[in-house]
Amino acid sequence: MSKHAQGASPVGEPAPTPSDPSSERPAPAAPAGAGAPSAPVGDPAGAPHSTPVGPAAGAGAPVSATAPAVTAEIPGMAGTRLSHLQPRSAPGHAHDEHTHRGLGPSGTPRGHKPLPLLMLGALGVVFGDIGTSPLYSLQTVFSTHHNAVAPTEGDVLGVISMVLWCLIVIVTVSYIGLIMRADNQGEGGILSLTALILRKLDSGHRREIAVALVLGVIGASLFYGDSVITPAISVLSAFEGIEVTGSVPNEVIIPGAVIVLTVLFAVQRWGTGRIGGAFGPIMVLWFLTLAAMGLPQILGNPAILRAVSPHYALAFMIDRPLVAFIAMGAVVLTITGAEALYADMGHFGRRPIFLAWTCLVLPALAINYFGQGALILADPTAVVNPFFSLVPDALRLPLVVLAAAATVIASQAVISGAFSVSRQATRLSLLPRLKVTQTDKQHGGQIYIGRINTLLFLGVLALVLIFQHSSALAAAYGLAVTATIILVLALFLLLALRIWHWPLWRVVLMAVIVGGLELVLLAANIVKVPAGGWLPLLIAAVLTTIMLTWKKGSKLLFGRRRAMEGPIDEFVSGPAREAARVPGLAVYPHGDPTTVPLALRTNVAMNHVIHEHVVIVTMKHRGVPHVHRDDRVFVDALGDESDGIVHVSYQVGFHDSQDVPAALRTAVEQLGRPHAPDEVDCSTCTAHAPELAVDPEQAIYFLSVFRIEPGADDSLPRWQKGLFRMLERASANRTQVLHLPPSRTVVMGAETEL
Repeated sequence: MSKHAQGASPVGEPAPTPSDPSSERPAPAAPAGAGAPSAPVGDPAGAPHSTPVGPAAGAGAPVSATAPAVTAEIPGMAGTRLSHLQPRSAPGHAHDEHTHRGLGPSGTPRGHKPLPLLMLGALGVVFGDIGTSPLYSLQTVFSTHHNAVAPTEGDVLGVISMVLWCLIVIVTVSYIGLIMRADNQGEGGILSLTALILRKLDSGHRREIAVALVLGVIGASLFYGDSVITPAISVLSAFEGIEVTGSVPNEVIIPGAVIVLTVLFAVQRWGTGRIGGAFGPIMVLWFLTLAAMGLPQILGNPAILRAVSPHYALAFMIDRPLVAFIAMGAVVLTITGAEALYADMGHFGRRPIFLAWTCLVLPALAINYFGQGALILADPTAVVNPFFSLVPDALRLPLVVLAAAATVIASQAVISGAFSVSRQATRLSLLPRLKVTQTDKQHGGQIYIGRINTLLFLGVLALVLIFQHSSALAAAYGLAVTATIILVLALFLLLALRIWHWPLWRVVLMAVIVGGLELVLLAANIVKVPAGGWLPLLIAAVLTTIMLTWKKGSKLLFGRRRAMEGPIDEFVSGPAREAARVPGLAVYPHGDPTTVPLALRTNVAMNHVIHEHVVIVTMKHRGVPHVHRDDRVFVDALGDESDGIVHVSYQVGFHDSQDVPAALRTAVEQLGRPHAPDEVDCSTCTAHAPELAVDPEQAIYFLSVFRIEPGADDSLPRWQKGLFRMLERASANRTQVLHLPPSRTVVMGAETEL
């Protein structure tokens, strides 16, 4: 095999350039604010390891070195000698990112379920949050600021009109109609949208790249705040229906909510597929119940239907501007869950979500809100709890039970979204390594992250015990929702203008109509900061600090490691040739194809030997959720096919598994055999790499780890150094993350000062 072409790229993917954030170039060469370098095979989050992995993680004691070490972020492939293997498709067939849509974690097509089943699953996972808003939204509107919004005809019609048109403009038109079209290979969410923008923008838009990254980080941080508040306010509001029934002591509200939330977080390990299948029928019953509750009131007082006209919302704002402004701060509660629709899109797809929304969810919500409005017009005292007042006393306790089940499902929407956002954040080098459990073999988006699940549970439990009433959380909830949807809209408009090349007038029109409405909602909630709005801001500030600290610290340390490892070309032509060869296959997970794995250099320097077969494996994280299996493998013979040293670059998306042994097996299967004599037509075969004619089951894995010690340099403020080291210690075990077999893994380490 001759020396391979430089800068080769997968079919359908252009060769990465220094301006391409998906190229994951070395940090020192990256422009400020550029796309995040993805994590290496040895470290999916771009994290150094604080202490060598112990015996349980792998055979062999750690070897200490004094040279500095750092996290291995993936550098760009441009300028490296890479040979892309011929995909198993006709020559010239280009796989663009959309051809991989619906691929599972193995790169094979996901299972195709019937559309009704996908809609049912979406109802069980995606719509719980927005579907339970009728429980507390109008009650909050008419109770806020000492009942500033009166149960008069003008106020009621104005409020109901506001609710309807917020659902239409923000959720139906903006999110489902437009924003959900901005999918990153079928996946949604603010970080997925950020990754898409970073991958598509070129170097001429450095300012936009920096802005997109910062907006994405802040938006993701706010979404975590939403993920903590939603379960607390939803479940509390359901159990507060007990106050209306009068048949059960109010003292059971807090214990009941705690028990339900505990069970919810305990079953997360089952996966969203099973949970959605179980929750779907319950949510169908819930939405049918919402419609059945509101319809009799509408038939009894059809005058409420006048609120369909936006004229009443405008008249309310003109006649009583201050009261309308106050009402808008609570009306935003009716659109909570819009961001969860987008974040959970990868679980079921856009079409099932669109059909479920238009055919069932939106009509049921509108009927229920109009029914509550009609009831308030007929009986102003119903503003105390208009939702539960829609049904007779005998049905209120069963409704509490059904509402409790629905609010559990509401919590599921944001919990699932938090798992997706967390994995996306690790792949963008914004969070340390996390142990991710794939809960479905076909659907790459269905995952479970135990550490995130535990942190969310503790946060939700603290809010329930501290605030103890849903109305006390309403201010915090509204601010988290409005801030998040505005950031998503800003990123979408940047995508539409710079990447989709929308005409400027169309971008401005959407910014004025949708953005103007969202800004009014945000302004109405900012005034609630002293009353609880500080909570999501505090959560967002903490998480934004964590993400930016991790990213900055990783970049600083990466430069030190590159200097210590040295160029791979010089090593292969020098020390590697001089060392004695010993039998065996050694595999070195490594993040930078241009440098020497630290464990390999240390082994040669200390033991003066090198294995007969050496395979350096790099996981190259693309800025997409999935990479097709046939487009994953690159090979570099490192100049000489006879020296037994070969580099394999394995392309993965941020929803693909980082299984190094599986990557090695795939490379050997595709390249480890020569062409058969009768293989005349090579359109369906691959090239042959003689150095990959090995047995993967005999491989010994050498993993480099790095211990960070406190130092006196001024690269970071002292508090950021401490935070970075704390995060690094909390990161997941790389032996487990990379699926390395403990009995065949040797851990070798070094340390550096920070």
